[in-house]
Amino acid sequence: MITFLIELQRLKRLDRTGWVLRGLPPGAESVGAHTHGVAVAAMLLADGVRARGVKVDVERVLRMALMHDAAEARTGDLPRAAAHYYPAEMRREAERAAFDDMVADLDEARRLAYSELHEEYEARATLEARLVKAADVVDLLAQAYVFERAGARELSEFWEGVESRDFDLDGAAAEVVSEAVGALVKARGELR
Repeated sequence: MITFLIELQRLKRLDRTGWVLRGLPPGAESVGAHTHGVAVAAMLLADGVRARGVKVDVERVLRMALMHDAAEARTGDLPRAAAHYYPAEMRREAERAAFDDMVADLDEARRLAYSELHEEYEARATLEARLVKAADVVDLLAQAYVFERAGARELSEFWEGVESRDFDLDGAAAEVVSEAVGALVKARGELR
């Protein structure tokens, strides 16, 4: 357990590369800080969906959110601008191999449980996984909004198409995510 925990400490110092490429200073946001933001956004989204009568495993959502970028401790943070240069299957395989190597020293029960969460998230196989992916985007937008409110420019690409983005959600889940994204888009519009 300690080896895995120590390895994850890298995420606290690993810059989110997309921000650095857009002129924000190193240290503007780490992958670890983003992971925290995703976990909070995922919790809020899951609670909102559950409040509308949909069964959601919030513990699973939180566990998945905490693990969703763990492989980046080994692979680094590949920005969206660079991702299209690498075949999607190659990226998935590399992240999967890195994640599997990271959990290799855990006891079998934890290794299997964490690997299952990783696979479920990557496949967007469940409502919980799709909520975590939506939370990933909601946290990105919240951070972009905070940076723009503080004076950052040239972040428009992060907002393009977000209101029509399909997270493969329906009913109450789609409504909750749409409301969160819409509120962020509205707040950004009020900055201008």
